Amino acid sequence: MYVKQILRSVKLGGHIIVSTFGPEGPEKCSGLDVIRYDADELHDQFGGEFKLIKSSTEIHQTPFGSDQQFLYCYCRLER
Repeated sequence: MYVKQILRSVKLGGHIIVSTFGPEGPEKCSGLDVIRYDADELHDQFGGEFKLIKSSTEIHQTPFGSDQQFLYCYCRLER
């Protein structure tokens, strides 16, 4: 669903930044199961129409004092 919306919304040559839980992120968030990705796995969700420009991970400390790894991917639509 997200990918279809992005394809309708982003012009050719446009850029997106997508963030999700990284491969070392939590298995659950607010009691719900989550899907964790590394950069290649997340990029694969968008298919060959996007070029992965850069990715990075970050450790976020929650208000409860636990650490969560996030992944950021910066991509360009190339169709």
